[in-house]
Amino acid sequence: MIRSVRRAASLFLLLPVMAAAQSKKPLDHTVYDGWQSIGVKTISDNGHWTAYTITPQEGDATLVVRNLKNDREISVPRGVSPVITQDARFVVFTIKPLFSEVRQGRIKKKKPDEMPKDSMGIIDLESFHITRIPAVKSFKTPEKGSGLLAYLIAQPKADTAKDRPKRPIPRIIDAADADDGKPGSADPGNLVIRHLRTGVEDTITSVASYTLSEPGNKIAVVVNPPKKDSLAEPGVWLWDVAARRADTLSRGHGSFVQFVFDEKGTQLAFFCSRDSAAALQKFHALHYYRNGQDSAHMAVTRTTAGMPKNWSVSDNGVPRFSKNGEKLFFGTAPIPAPKDTTIVDFEVAKVDIWHYKDDYLQTMQLKNLDRELKKNFTAVYYPKDQRMVQLADEQLENLVTADEGNALYALGTTDINHRIAMQWTGSTNKSAYLVNTQTGERKLVKADLDGMFSISAQGRYVLWFDMQQGSWFSYEAATGNTRNISSSIPVQLTDEEMDMPDDPRPYGYTGWMEGDRYVYLNDRYDIWQVDPSGREAPVMITKGLGRQTKTVLRNVRLDREERFLKPRQTLLLSAQQDSTRYGGFYSLKLNDKKAPQQIVMGPYSYTGAEKAKDAEMYIFQRHNFNESPDIFGGANIAKAERLSRLNPQQAEYNWGTAELFTWETYNGKTTQGILYKPEDFDPAKKYPVLMYFYERLTDGLYTYQAPAPTPSRLNITFFVSRGYVVLAPDIRYETGHPGKSAYDYVVSGAEALAKNPWIDRSNMAIQGQSWGGYQVAYLITATPLFKAAWAGAPVANMTSAYGGIRWESGMNRQFQYEHTQSRIGATLWEKPELYIENSPLFHLPKVTTPVVLMHNDADGAVPWYQSIEMFTGLRRLGKPVWMLNYNNDAHNLMQRANRKDIQIRQQQFFDHYLKGAPAPVWLSKGVPAIEKGKNWGFDYVD
Repeated sequence: MIRSVRRAASLFLLLPVMAAAQSKKPLDHTVYDGWQSIGVKTISDNGHWTAYTITPQEGDATLVVRNLKNDREISVPRGVSPVITQDARFVVFTIKPLFSEVRQGRIKKKKPDEMPKDSMGIIDLESFHITRIPAVKSFKTPEKGSGLLAYLIAQPKADTAKDRPKRPIPRIIDAADADDGKPGSADPGNLVIRHLRTGVEDTITSVASYTLSEPGNKIAVVVNPPKKDSLAEPGVWLWDVAARRADTLSRGHGSFVQFVFDEKGTQLAFFCSRDSAAALQKFHALHYYRNGQDSAHMAVTRTTAGMPKNWSVSDNGVPRFSKNGEKLFFGTAPIPAPKDTTIVDFEVAKVDIWHYKDDYLQTMQLKNLDRELKKNFTAVYYPKDQRMVQLADEQLENLVTADEGNALYALGTTDINHRIAMQWTGSTNKSAYLVNTQTGERKLVKADLDGMFSISAQGRYVLWFDMQQGSWFSYEAATGNTRNISSSIPVQLTDEEMDMPDDPRPYGYTGWMEGDRYVYLNDRYDIWQVDPSGREAPVMITKGLGRQTKTVLRNVRLDREERFLKPRQTLLLSAQQDSTRYGGFYSLKLNDKKAPQQIVMGPYSYTGAEKAKDAEMYIFQRHNFNESPDIFGGANIAKAERLSRLNPQQAEYNWGTAELFTWETYNGKTTQGILYKPEDFDPAKKYPVLMYFYERLTDGLYTYQAPAPTPSRLNITFFVSRGYVVLAPDIRYETGHPGKSAYDYVVSGAEALAKNPWIDRSNMAIQGQSWGGYQVAYLITATPLFKAAWAGAPVANMTSAYGGIRWESGMNRQFQYEHTQSRIGATLWEKPELYIENSPLFHLPKVTTPVVLMHNDADGAVPWYQSIEMFTGLRRLGKPVWMLNYNNDAHNLMQRANRKDIQIRQQQFFDHYLKGAPAPVWLSKGVPAIEKGKNWGFDYVD
């Protein structure tokens, strides 16, 4: 009796909840623009403050600044890109113009200088007073200093030579001017240098670019006044922040680019060319300055000892000092031939010549043409000795330094003589050399590796992974000894679930211990401490907890400047549990006997963890299917406070639930998928079903899916809200039979789901994009089960796609079929029967399912002629088929207007076939070309 009463009471309590859910409205296409997400987030070094932006999908963002100690908070409309100063006294940010004003400007086709301009804001964190400064082009604050702000504002039209003194009177600065004086940058403006605590300002006029030193003690300024301005002095100035005065480092006009300070702000380097804009060839020189010198001097030119013959300094190489300031790395390149001015463009042929011995296909060469023209090779300059050493060249293109440039050796790698095979392997074998940064001498480490190389944090070892052996190796720079350092680890260090016809990939490594004492390798679940010298046996620092609980544990890098781990350091480990997909965090103290300690685990995804540099304070985002990715913060992650409350409007809408669904496939495997149900789910009803798939999606069980116009995948939240059940199954593949594998998993999942009385078996459909689109195209040739289908960018004919081009990279597609996603595992001429078996085009007469194809003419991954082949084949057979081509859009839709369009069409299509809704005009009659841009065909037939 008591049990019955309790149940009755429970049902009574549930009635209002069910009624509320049933009364909620379904999502529609008007909700997208206002749905919010977190844009940028940051935490102050002392952990007292956080700043983050709340960004709608379309509209005006809001900047929120919050005190994590006392919860004081301030919001600024249209604030973006916040920077908290190192002393946590100020927040500097950009204020964007109203979205509506920018939109109107675009509608009226205003010129760039007529469009609404950004402003800059400064929040004093003691008083919460906001200073707004209009028309700021950029601002910068020191990376490791406080109290200084520099920003660039448009130079007033009336600002002429007679209105101001010759010497500057400085004023304020910003930080987004990433070109640092690259040619073609914005028109010169007024540079304002502001001391934030005092408000004292200085202004330098006609500034083209500016660069701050890390501690904020110096500012390099390029002054480029108009030629009519006879008073201003062009050139490079060095502003001394403490003294509030400028010294001239280089006088006269020129191209001054790529400025860089050393860590202390006592040395400066940049490139300079004095050649005129009309010169057929331009030569840059490396200029160097050290505190105490009268001016910068030319350190390296094309005639400097050590410069390769017919080479010069490249202005495309970004210079940088080593951490100790003893080395200056920069780029050099062969001198290009001068432009031939005798060539008349319309009188010469335009032809690409393909040669079978070319390293790269012409398509790759043309795609990477700009990169090739800017290619440069690392050299090093020693200021103390005033000498340069060339380190890399055309035979050893890539160079990585160690110990922030301090180490004697750098790692050089090359894939020369192995590039042609990329056409069918997708990657290249590489050789590695240790390069002596003092002499340029090279020492071979490993030749022709199918794998990947890296150099240890402080340069004592080269680490590599051998794909064929599935093992990690170390090479000791001092001795030349090579060791297999993973052979005694008793578990597999490569992908245990690999189902592609290729060697499995490694799980990677976490990093190095200080002094290169250990390297930390990952297996599927755990982390191993490995001695690269081979003297100590590997130790599993996670104590087997990961594999015992089937929880993937990975180190979270909380310090962006961290180069290595330290003894006794406490690590924050991200965690995801296999069976439940719960996410969370563990802590682990290095060199401690204890197993990792759980901080928090639950039905959520935890992302974006950040720690204050000088305090035990954290911020992160937490979300699941029902909860937006809000920001949490505090000293204790498990008890962190929710700081943001995104999307309160969600409570007004019928949302959904997400759970794991398990079944047995036709090939006898147990698999899972994510089952999404409407929030107002009623087991007494029957629901139409949409199935969305790619490969494996269940790791995303606790991922928030905002209602957004997507790039052509299924908008799951939208459809669930409108009364559909959605199943997203995991798929595992058999080499040579990807189509049949999809059938085994998808169709068996649909049949298993249909056993539930609340599923409308007669109204089931499938949707997929790219690889998912291929599987949709295949499935409708293999089963009549589905009443409708939508395939985005599918491959229809593997025989023609095999030799095609991925236009976004210029790569040939052969490698995909032989080694990766398409999973045939053989060439077309070795096993043509497999290509035919898995190609929907050869089985089109079996199709009974109406299908929409979406394929765009600027698709850079799957050539759009694949859908043309399928469309024309089905059309000839009299099968119901439609094709959407969004002009000049990509493989996944990029233009928001197109994303909104396709969401409407997907809803209309599935509602018509699965819910009996009227057919819109585009579906029933089509839209002829003469009505393009006037009639979208959304209206319903009378």
